[in-house]
Amino acid sequence: MTNQTTNQTTNKVKYWVTMTDKFTSYWGKSERKINKLVFECETLEEAFIVEQNAINRTDQKNINICANKPYYNKNQYYTQIKNKIEYPSWYEKDYFKNRYSE
Repeated sequence: MTNQTTNQTTNKVKYWVTMTDKFTSYWGKSERKINKLVFECETLEEAFIVEQNAINRTDQKNINICANKPYYNKNQYYTQIKNKIEYPSWYEKDYFKNRYSE
């Protein structure tokens, strides 16, 4: 038995792309905390797209893909779970590529 998160309806493994938002950490809702964004992905290919979009942004760092749903200590991290419905642009290939390059 694995520790991986699975989609209950399809038994497919879910992937998670995690990152630290440098811009919104330590103020607002994440005051005195590191703001972690966690994007839920249905496939590894989708996770690669989200990862590349995060890399193309200057405000994201510590970008990782994992097969286990991450947990962050709520005393140190303000964690936001994101998905394709709420943030569709993050799941579009190269969406941020030209917006953040100089």
